Amino acid sequence: MEAEAAKLIGAGLATLGFIGAGIGVGNIFGNFLSAAIRNPAAAPKMQPILFLGFALTEAIALFALIVAMLILFVF
Repeated sequence: MEAEAAKLIGAGLATLGFIGAGIGVGNIFGNFLSAAIRNPAAAPKMQPILFLGFALTEAIALFALIVAMLILFVF
């Protein structure tokens, strides 16, 4: 296998972190919506935690993107 082909395969595999981030974001917002429907008075108190969880989950996707770019352009 040529080195360029191995780089492309490695970068493609590194982007699989986007799948986990998408599932995580869906779980976060789905569970928040479920909890907000059950107890609307508590929804404003849970919103900062919601956004923190969203940000941390999206950080995983950004790390996957950075690893893919490093594989493509640095190594």
